[in-house]
Amino acid sequence: MLETEIKGQMRELQFSARAVPLWRLYSLRLCYLILAAGLGAFVWPKVIHHSAEFALSRGIQVSLLAGIGACAVIGFKYPVRMIPLLLFELIWKTIYMVAFALPLWRAHQITNAVKDDISAVFMAVVFLPLIPWSAVWRQYVRERGERWR
Repeated sequence: MLETEIKGQMRELQFSARAVPLWRLYSLRLCYLILAAGLGAFVWPKVIHHSAEFALSRGIQVSLLAGIGACAVIGFKYPVRMIPLLLFELIWKTIYMVAFALPLWRAHQITNAVKDDISAVFMAVVFLPLIPWSAVWRQYVRERGERWR
C-alpha cells in the first residue's frame, strides 16, 4: 500500500512544476496571460452587455470562450496543472482550421467574418513554442493512465 502511494507521488512529481524549468513556467504563464487578457478584452464585454438576439445566436459560443478565459487565470498559479487548457485551445482551433476554414478556402468562400475568425484562431500559434512539449509527452503519452477500477 505504502509502495503504491510512493510510486503515485513520484509520478506526480515528474509532471509537477519542479520537473519543468523555471523559464518554461514563465512561458506557460505568458500563454495564460495572452488567453485571459485576449478573451477578457474581447469576450467578457459581450457576456456582460448583450442583446437578446445576441444571446440566442452566439450565447453558447461566447459562454464557452468566457469560461476558457476565466480558467486561464488559474494558470497563473498552477501553470503546469493547467496545460490541458492550452491543449484544448490548440485542439479546437486546429479542428476549426481543418474542418471548416480549409474547405471554405478551397471553395473560395472566405467571407470577412471567416477572415476575422481565422485571424483570431491563428493567435494560438504563439502557444506552440511556449508549451513544454517534453513534459506533455511524458505525462500524457508515455505515462501509464490512471486505474479504471
